[in-house]
Amino acid sequence: MIVSFGAVRVLVLPATGSLIRSGDDANDLIGEAWGQDIEMIAVPLERFSPEFLSLRSGLAGAVFQKFQNYHLRLAVIGDISGAVAASKALRDFVYETNAIGHHRFAGSVEALGEMVE
Repeated sequence: MIVSFGAVRVLVLPATGSLIRSGDDANDLIGEAWGQDIEMIAVPLERFSPEFLSLRSGLAGAVFQKFQNYHLRLAVIGDISGAVAASKALRDFVYETNAIGHHRFAGSVEALGEMVE
């Protein structure tokens, strides 16, 4: 489904689908957006491998880097409050990511709409 928040067109993926386990898996997501004039892809947290929120795994960095390389924005949609409370590094990463504003972490698509500029 494609939604627009102002001038930003967002491809919102369903919670069901293949798991993102590597930066290469992010290429498949990027391919879905290709040719649709999409600026951002919103991916439910359920689509990411459990290691995604463990920054030591490097998965989050690899995925975000792929999106950056292809000039697309990534929004991770879901409740990450438990993981953020348990990890200062993750809390700092989420804060910085949202503060910069290119990529986003949001609890819901509706919350994302309030954040996107």
